[in-house]
Amino acid sequence: MDRTLLNIGFGNTLVASRIVAIVTPGSAPMKRLKEEAKEGKRLIDATQGRRTRSIIITDSNHVILSAIQAETVSQRFVTGFEFKEDKKKTST
Repeated sequence: MDRTLLNIGFGNTLVASRIVAIVTPGSAPMKRLKEEAKEGKRLIDATQGRRTRSIIITDSNHVILSAIQAETVSQRFVTGFEFKEDKKKTST
């Protein structure tokens, strides 16, 4: 089972393989998604009191708020998997 962790800022991490989407919070549908998750007790606020700059959606339908830009989180996600793939190739 893959347990690669993704840093979403301020010491908070997620299991990368559980992520379905990383989106920006500005649009009305994303604001509705955030409110629905809050009402359904599926919202995790990892912003440490800062402004929400990205919303991460998991396969368990949890919605995680991060103060790190969506583009930065996405780059960390891609880089983490590329690094893991490189390690697999060199270890075999």
